[in-house]
Amino acid sequence: MSAVLDQGAKEHPAAFCYQVNGSCPRTVHPLGLQLVIYLACAAGMLITVLGNLFVVLAVSYFKALHTPTNLLLLSLALADLFLGLLVLPLSTIRSVESCWFFGDFLCRLHTYLDTLFCLTSIFHLCFISIDRHCAICAPLHYPSKFTVKVALRYVLAGWGVPAAYTAFLLYTDVVERGLSQWLEEMPCVGSCQLLFNKFWGWLNFPMFFSPCLIMISLYVKIFVVATRQAQQISTLSKSLAGAAKRERKAAKTLGIAVGIYLLCWLPFTIDTMVDSLLNFITPPLVFDIFVWFAYFNSACNPIIYVFCYRWFRKALKLILSREIFSPWTPTADLYQE
Repeated sequence: MSAVLDQGAKEHPAAFCYQVNGSCPRTVHPLGLQLVIYLACAAGMLITVLGNLFVVLAVSYFKALHTPTNLLLLSLALADLFLGLLVLPLSTIRSVESCWFFGDFLCRLHTYLDTLFCLTSIFHLCFISIDRHCAICAPLHYPSKFTVKVALRYVLAGWGVPAAYTAFLLYTDVVERGLSQWLEEMPCVGSCQLLFNKFWGWLNFPMFFSPCLIMISLYVKIFVVATRQAQQISTLSKSLAGAAKRERKAAKTLGIAVGIYLLCWLPFTIDTMVDSLLNFITPPLVFDIFVWFAYFNSACNPIIYVFCYRWFRKALKLILSREIFSPWTPTADLYQE
């Protein structure tokens, strides 16, 4: 997803990234505005890192959370955590300074990690939707269908496919050959641009939207089945009714997560496809906003869990208290009302 976001120097036309010929122009913001942007980005990174770190600790530490579904949540949180640790710091400097100061090697690596973690997130949300579909629509067969071994296969696919796809784009000459007509006109010293040609734009669109369409169709079916189950819940025993209620709540929570994901990523993905057809006319500042709006999604999932998952609130309370060191804590029943 990463791209170079180098803004023009409208306020200070003489400002450049480097004092050499062919340097990229640089927008010099007032010092106060720079500090505000840096503080806002730092707050976003802190929320992203700490929130997802708590998810990783909770799912890893408490035995009650060692389930196939939570294994996918753990892997999703790791992708968002790594994004906050490895990608967002350099993205912040690039956005505020409108220049890339870290060389070609780090530019390519940063772009690789950025795209990898973002694609991994959407693949995991898609797999979690499949898991919820099985749990709601086929509850009797779910324990035998969706095992830990199956979840591990989904995790491997969720990381492996994005890793191979991103390496193909960035570490082969496909993109360079597709953009050969632009390379003499657009590069400048101090940029780190993944230029989106028509090939990349149209390949990127199904990579993001195919999983999205799968998620939407699955959640429509889940909603229909869950509504029917709610009408029949009075005929169930207390234990079965409680289990069914938990499964529906989990599906609803993850449905919210999917909806927020689509809201955050739609502007960037649509712009990427349309821009590749219009010879890349999106202003850098606008594209920068789309990118950070997409980054914001990585901070959302832990916040959703706090408001929707009782077990996450209880786990968070134990982690932040001295009780985390008690010998009984790892086996605590976090699902008990």
